[in-house]
Amino acid sequence: MRRFWLILACVIGVAVPAAAADLNISAFYGRWQGNAISETDKSITFAVTARDMDVLIQPAGNGFRVSWTTIRRQKGDPRNPTLEKRAAELVFRPAAQPGIWRAEGSADPMQGQFAWAGIQGRTLTVNVMVIGAGGSYELQSFARRLTDMGMELEFDRIVDGDKVRTAKGRLVKVANN
Repeated sequence: MRRFWLILACVIGVAVPAAAADLNISAFYGRWQGNAISETDKSITFAVTARDMDVLIQPAGNGFRVSWTTIRRQKGDPRNPTLEKRAAELVFRPAAQPGIWRAEGSADPMQGQFAWAGIQGRTLTVNVMVIGAGGSYELQSFARRLTDMGMELEFDRIVDGDKVRTAKGRLVKVANN
């Protein structure tokens, strides 16, 4: 009978896995490269475009640094679009809330860009908010989820509550740092 309960406990343990804990930020460290497809309903000629991405996530003191470069193809002639390179970098430090980081220089959202990051499960999400003249706002959200094959990206750009662009892509790790 004891053997029966032992086998049952093993079966139940395998059949009902515990909820996954949030990953440590170090799981995301490395250089990641890949592609994404961007969509918008704000442009007739560039409703769907391709993007190349390069992301570097590395330790920075008691926090971490995220640097990213995107090659966009959403201007010019649709048959031969103009390449546009965008690069950004943010350094995050632990915030008062556990598992949340605040970007350096993000003291008052009314004074320009405010950025924060958090990890839920296997996803590191970086949010960047800018409050403009007259109280308008823009929010960009970069959700980077680790998978067995690398990293999946989901990007949203919201302007005054209207989702104006989304992008979904995959990246692979090409270096550890």
